[in-house]
Amino acid sequence: MTSKIFSTLLLASSSFLFAQGPNSLGVTPPSEVALKRGVPTPAKIKLKLPPGLHCNTNTPSDEYLIPLKLSFAPTNGLESTGVTYPKGKDETYSFSKKPLNVYSGEFELQASLKAGADAPVGPQVFNGKLRYQACNDTMCFAPKTIDVKIPVVVSN
Repeated sequence: MTSKIFSTLLLASSSFLFAQGPNSLGVTPPSEVALKRGVPTPAKIKLKLPPGLHCNTNTPSDEYLIPLKLSFAPTNGLESTGVTYPKGKDETYSFSKKPLNVYSGEFELQASLKAGADAPVGPQVFNGKLRYQACNDTMCFAPKTIDVKIPVVVSN
């Protein structure tokens, strides 16, 4: 019985690692963010693409390109009052005649979070979604949307 449970856990964890894949954007959310009701507070989210990959910025060079976008739905008295994206780099690739504005390597987003008057005091997790499309110098992979979980503690 124990070996069957272990095999199931091993299979599940292998599937998780496989699902992440070599073309995935790594996300490191901030440590716990202290929110005072009504006060916008920054939360820095560190992102990292594997070597050889890039993704479009939040303002891609062409309208048909998929932008990197971090979004939050207001929930449990929490809301995002905006996201600040870093400046991208203009890069030229074999598949594009004009430079593309992209992110590569490590970069950081800053979300402004706010707890409303109705937000319960105490710890909770504010959930966001990050949509992006990773590419290398010859092709683009299927777009992905990943969860971003930010631990917060709300106080008066």
